[in-house]
Amino acid sequence: MVWPLRRLRRKRIARICLEGPITGGARKRVLKAIRQVEEQKFPVLLLRIDSPGGTVGDSQEIHQALMRLRQKGCQIVASYGNISASGGVYVGSAANRVVANPGTITGSIGVILRGNNLEKLLKRLGVRFETVKSGEFKDILSPDKPLSDGEREILQALIDSSYGQFVTAVAEGRGLSEESVRAFADGRVFSGAQALQLGLVDLLGDEETARLEAARLANLDPNNSSPVTLGKQKQGVLQKLRQQLQLELGLGGQPLWLYQP
Repeated sequence: MVWPLRRLRRKRIARICLEGPITGGARKRVLKAIRQVEEQKFPVLLLRIDSPGGTVGDSQEIHQALMRLRQKGCQIVASYGNISASGGVYVGSAANRVVANPGTITGSIGVILRGNNLEKLLKRLGVRFETVKSGEFKDILSPDKPLSDGEREILQALIDSSYGQFVTAVAEGRGLSEESVRAFADGRVFSGAQALQLGLVDLLGDEETARLEAARLANLDPNNSSPVTLGKQKQGVLQKLRQQLQLELGLGGQPLWLYQP
């Protein structure tokens, strides 16, 4: 027996918002919501993305969960808001269709890793680190010394590996060749209109345009298929400040799929 509530959900659109930096907290919330979409058997998901990107692993886990959802028959439409860049593009590439505003900031396909060289400042303050390590490269990106040539080579190889994974995911998700993606995947950003010409976006429009596209893909009545939002995010001023501090301080030394103007 199919319960009436479950039957109703099969005629409605699930909606998940991915807003702000993609970090551990966002990953946990979005993955939980994706499980709800699967368990409640929604036929289509409207994924609203308004994010500059974030950490590599968290972006990949969300992308993989979306791909598994697609394999189980759920259609996915991504709707890009003000910005869907870097890791936001990676996540969005898991969708069947991508809708963006003409002026949406998107692109920024690439990887960045930053450290702080405070050697001169520390010397001026009379601060010196005493380091005992098990191997030559254990203290890469330590703030009390510059990168050696060997360290830079290791980190560049790490960045190149992450970049290759990004290019492959976008190429496969958007039905493009890796060569064509690499031609514009140099970290630059695009408007939604430019992204449409490059094949990163399927349709220009707002979230309502994306809702109508989701209804079309799932063969739902567009006049009777309002979205059901799952995994709502509590986003106060303190939460936003905490996210920003985490990005600036807590994620130093990590490869990031993050748009940093």
